[in-house]
Formats: sequence, structure tokens, C-alpha cells
Amino acid sequence: MSHKVYVIELSKKVFSENWKFRSANPQFNGVLECLYVGMTSKSPDERFQQHKTAYKNAKGHDLSSYYPWKYGLYLRPSLYNEINQIKMNREEALRMEAKLAWDLRKKGYAVWFN
Repeated sequence: MSHKVYVIELSKKVFSENWKFRSANPQFNGVLECLYVGMTSKSPDERFQQHKTAYKNAKGHDLSSYYPWKYGLYLRPSLYNEINQIKMNREEALRMEAKLAWDLRKKGYAVWFN
């Protein structure tokens, strides 16, 4: 099964309202955006919709992440489209998710990833 990486822009309220997000991003100076980086076996659009509707599995467990659910504004395909040209399995996508998140933090974005 092929997996994809995606990026959601978050409201900057996440930085002011959430100490956990803020403490994960001490480099953030407020100039660039707050982002969530994830990976999925679905399309990024479908996964974003799941986040915004608090998608639950058959056992009732919440599979959406809190940050994109509460603060997610829209997808940022310009930050991930090139990466998704490469077919990735789950493990490769997990590594790419982390790499992209760290690369974006180095550029000055505030980023959350799992």
C-alpha cells in the first residue's frame, strides 16, 4: 500500500493557546506559519476531512489529531507535492514525515508531527 505525506496549516492560535505545541517549537519567531505534518494511506484531502470531522474507528477511538482538528485551516500542497511523487510504504512515509517536519522547523516554521 502506498502512503503519502501531507502538511496542514494551523491557526497561529495553537502557538499562543497550547504550551505543548509552543514548547516543541522554541525556535519559532512568529514570522512563518504553524504547521502539522502527517502521513496517510489516503489522499491528503480525504485525511484532512477526517481530521476536521474527528474521524473515529469502529471501536470509537479518535483517529484524528487534536491540532489539525481544532486549529487546522487548509492543506499546504506546495510543501509536500514533490515528496509524494515518490511511492512510499508506511515505514518510508513515517521517516519522510519526520524529515519534512524537522526541515520545516529549521526553516522557521512551528511544526507538530507524531
